[in-house]
Amino acid sequence: MQEYTLKKSLGQHFLKDENICKKIVDALQSHSFKQLLEVGPGAGALTKYLLDIKDIDFKAVELDEEKVIFLEKQFPAIKERIIHKSVLDIDAPFEKDFTVIGNFPYNISSQILFKILDWKERVPLSIGMFQKEVAQRIAAKSGSKAYGILSVLIQEFYDVTYLFDVPPESFNPPPKVMSGVIQLIKKENTFALQSERKFFVLVKTAFNQRRKMLRNAVKSLFDESLLQDEIFNKRAEQLTVEDFAKLTFKMI
Repeated sequence: MQEYTLKKSLGQHFLKDENICKKIVDALQSHSFKQLLEVGPGAGALTKYLLDIKDIDFKAVELDEEKVIFLEKQFPAIKERIIHKSVLDIDAPFEKDFTVIGNFPYNISSQILFKILDWKERVPLSIGMFQKEVAQRIAAKSGSKAYGILSVLIQEFYDVTYLFDVPPESFNPPPKVMSGVIQLIKKENTFALQSERKFFVLVKTAFNQRRKMLRNAVKSLFDESLLQDEIFNKRAEQLTVEDFAKLTFKMI
């Protein structure tokens, strides 16, 4: 008997395919880590495996009170380890570096990525499930239609690997779309930036009008004389992450 309800408002699609759960946990355990945060454990499909990992400090963050009660009843070992809040509202849950894993709620998956970027100095590794379209966007290279704000901002700081597809029937209820699991590994050497703030502003401004030539899309951020430079003849999706990074040094 199912002891919880599924809440569409929270973007809940619970993983039920044990093979997929094991593939995700295997991908995680190919790395070493001491502290682990699971985002959105839901009904505990991944949690039951994560609780078995030896010699780590484990925490889970779950907004839905009904799921918190269910998890504590189902997995007594999780008591005292659940943070009953939205991941978007919490501070870093550990003092030192920690890994982030989760079947991320689809309605806030992009915001979770920005949260990971906020924590990037402390998060060397993250493995997450997204809608396939979002996962492809994060991993996309310049020149492709999927390449956009998320691709550039994440790839400045992390190496992205698209691990595998997850079909709708692996979930309850099945989502209307394919899903995909990706891995983020923190880069040791990022491209030099004048400032992160300028980088974020430039990337967002460029892609907000992605059909326009860069010269027209970002003209408010550069002196007019600079806009004659050849790179401004391109559109945002034609620039590499390094191109964007270099341009931050020329911004007003």
